[in-house]
Amino acid sequence: TEAEESERRSEEVKTRSQLFIDGLDVDDVIAHLLVAEGFSSVEEIAYCEDGDLADIEGFDADVAIELKQRALNFLEEQERIDSEKRVALGVADDVAELADFTAAQLVKLGENGVKLLDDLADLSGDELREILGKDTLTEDEANAIIMAARQSYITGLSDLAELTATVQSCVSLWEAALASADVAGTDMLDRRCMALLARSLALRGEALFLI
Repeated sequence: TEAEESERRSEEVKTRSQLFIDGLDVDDVIAHLLVAEGFSSVEEIAYCEDGDLADIEGFDADVAIELKQRALNFLEEQERIDSEKRVALGVADDVAELADFTAAQLVKLGENGVKLLDDLADLSGDELREILGKDTLTEDEANAIIMAARQSYITGLSDLAELTATVQSCVSLWEAALASADVAGTDMLDRRCMALLARSLALRGEALFLI
């Protein structure tokens, strides 16, 4: 209804205003002005053009510069806090380095049990978007991250690369066995694909039975 929509908008304005009050250390008048001009996050304040702020009624170039600096300081502090939280949650460095994740996104992954490269590789693109927010990743971007995680895990680009000679020999046997298989009915399971599947099975300690 119209009343419900009005209440929703009022709550949204209140939430955004409080975000600016807390993040920029400004009073509610300035916060409401920023919301009225269409700003919705501290990031937008930090990276907008100076003129976008200076042109607001009652603002000038000095105010614009000060607001942007406060926004940058807030983001830097938040990044530091989130980075420490990411480490405390146990999210591995190879997960952090796999894609252009922000520290806040890595915290979300950790809070959802995605801490190791194989945890990330086990997700689907949709599941990754559910965790990080569908507005932050496109379907293609999410799928690309998942595929990169799987490729990195399977080919041993993480700590799994440091295998003992014995384990590596076992992995090689798996690869050789499945790569020699002749799969009828599809062109997708070629020798390279079968070898990668074999390596994945071996590293996970799984067995494959053909009956």
